Amino acid sequence: MTTTLERLRAALPAAMRSRDAVAVSALRGALAAVGNAEAVDPADHEHLATSSSTGSEHVAGAQVGVGAAEVARRDLTERDVRQVVAAEAESRTADAAVLDAHGQADQAGRLRAEAAVLQEVLDATA
Repeated sequence: MTTTLERLRAALPAAMRSRDAVAVSALRGALAAVGNAEAVDPADHEHLATSSSTGSEHVAGAQVGVGAAEVARRDLTERDVRQVVAAEAESRTADAAVLDAHGQADQAGRLRAEAAVLQEVLDATA
């Protein structure tokens, strides 16, 4: 079974080859949102504190040593990834409604098309 993240990653090159700007935009946005969701909070890791005395005297907040400021990214479950992608689709739909209310039908249509692309990915991995 293909995961949502795998499906997003596989769909992007296909959309780029077919020059589907709407799909490329939606897929890149969703992949970026998943990447952001994988990020960790620096406050949760003592060695990333900016007031460390082991930092560089030349760059504020810098850490000294190879990999000194590296932490593993969060591992998202399939459910987490689906929630992120669903939130991206919902956000585009809500933004489209706002644009419609302000007479921006073209931009609203594009956002709805992007939401449809993301919904297709979610439906295909359900």
